[in-house]
Amino acid sequence: MAQRLAYRKRNPYNTRSNKVKIVKTPGGKLVYQHVQKTPSRVKCGACELYLPGIPALRPRQFATISKPKKTVQRAYGGVLCGQCIRDRIVRAFLIEEQKIVKKVVKATETAPKAEKPKKKSSSKK
Repeated sequence: MAQRLAYRKRNPYNTRSNKVKIVKTPGGKLVYQHVQKTPSRVKCGACELYLPGIPALRPRQFATISKPKKTVQRAYGGVLCGQCIRDRIVRAFLIEEQKIVKKVVKATETAPKAEKPKKKSSSKK
């Protein structure tokens, strides 16, 4: 015969936040054990990849752990993945290089063009 079980917390409804599993106690009784929601892993803000080195925790547990466990030692660590950071650095560098090239091209165009010396044709006798 099936044993009747009662929720052990105040919420009497079968909701997402009130999930339970049946566990047998050492005394042989069956009881409900409340199950926490599974945490989602932290993702990169740009490419949506999971960030390695950062634990998957519920928000309350994430707030209680120390800062070194929430991040990795890098610029934007814990927010962006290494590949996205590398792409940003390279993009910024190339933009700066492009600005310098434009400045050089503009300077050469505005500078007065010196006439090239004519080559003397050497004729051998």
